[in-house]
Amino acid sequence: MTYEIKGDNLPVVICHLNAGEEMTCESGSMSWMDDEIEMKTQAGGVGKMLGRMFTGENAFQNKYYANKAGEIAFASSFPGSIRAVEVTPDKPVIAQKGAFLASFGQIETSVFFQKKLGAGFFGGEGFLMQKYSGVGIIFLEIDGSAVEYDIAAGDRKIVDTGYLAAMDGTCSIEIVRIKGVKNILLGGEGLFNTVVNGPGHIILQTMPVQNTASLLYNYMPHPSN
Repeated sequence: MTYEIKGDNLPVVICHLNAGEEMTCESGSMSWMDDEIEMKTQAGGVGKMLGRMFTGENAFQNKYYANKAGEIAFASSFPGSIRAVEVTPDKPVIAQKGAFLASFGQIETSVFFQKKLGAGFFGGEGFLMQKYSGVGIIFLEIDGSAVEYDIAAGDRKIVDTGYLAAMDGTCSIEIVRIKGVKNILLGGEGLFNTVVNGPGHIILQTMPVQNTASLLYNYMPHPSN
């Protein structure tokens, strides 16, 4: 499989499959494909199906099998970026819910839980994430532009909730409350931040979809009571 990402801030990843190769994607993610590609819908077991539903993913996934060499395309559902991330046995990847677009190879998906359950609930988006293990490539949707960092062991990055798109499985995260009454009341940053501890690689996003939705809502006409 080879791929190319096109489309600037309305991106699409076009994957060129050899005969016998296949890809997996969320139900409804395929944008166009050659006639040589065949679709097969699967649930993957009750546990995996419920896990995807729990994190906001579609319950069903589609597999696309190449009977002959051909191409298949997956477009982003929101203005932003698409990133191809390699997954290896020693480097699983953890991504925000809803980020998964498609995958190639032997990829296993599971729900990633924060160790501090209570903090996760109050922290919002940082609590429910997806973990991708195995060998292959996953294509992730990034809200806005992607900014990437390598965090050294013993170092950390403080991120406003919702801006963390993905990280290596070697990283750990915790949700911390912002200190100081004035900072909470006047800072305009909410109550919590996500702290990402190294070592590992992280992908941040510049336009979280929930922030964009809140901004657009303020400009929409609302019916008077």
